[in-house]
Amino acid sequence: MLGRLNHVALAVPDLAAAVRIYRDTLGADVSEPQRLPEHGVSVVFVRLPNTKVELLEPLGPSSPIAAFLERSPAGGMHHMCYEVADIRAARDRLTSAGARVLGDGEPKTGAHGRPVLFLHPKDFAGTLIELEEV
Repeated sequence: MLGRLNHVALAVPDLAAAVRIYRDTLGADVSEPQRLPEHGVSVVFVRLPNTKVELLEPLGPSSPIAAFLERSPAGGMHHMCYEVADIRAARDRLTSAGARVLGDGEPKTGAHGRPVLFLHPKDFAGTLIELEEV
């Protein structure tokens, strides 16, 4: 069911500062910032030869990333995103096995313009999982 690791997402308190670290200090190829109001975040992608790192900054106090940063003010790993061929089939298989899908269970459009779902971290060894249809 799982395909490639699409990205590892890091919550950051200051997106511009995080971009400078990855671009200027580490010499990485970093995308332009993208605002995703539906998800309550601004994001950039650090493009690597084998995957991406997504840097997430909250758009406001109601963002799920704001709540994460209240618990971890310096930031940290927020989720891992895996690719799947058919997101609804993956959802149905996972829910029939007892996994919980966050939100209303319907895919939303993610940062890459593709359908995404998030899976409850308590069902996956304490890690929030994002599935992205490719």
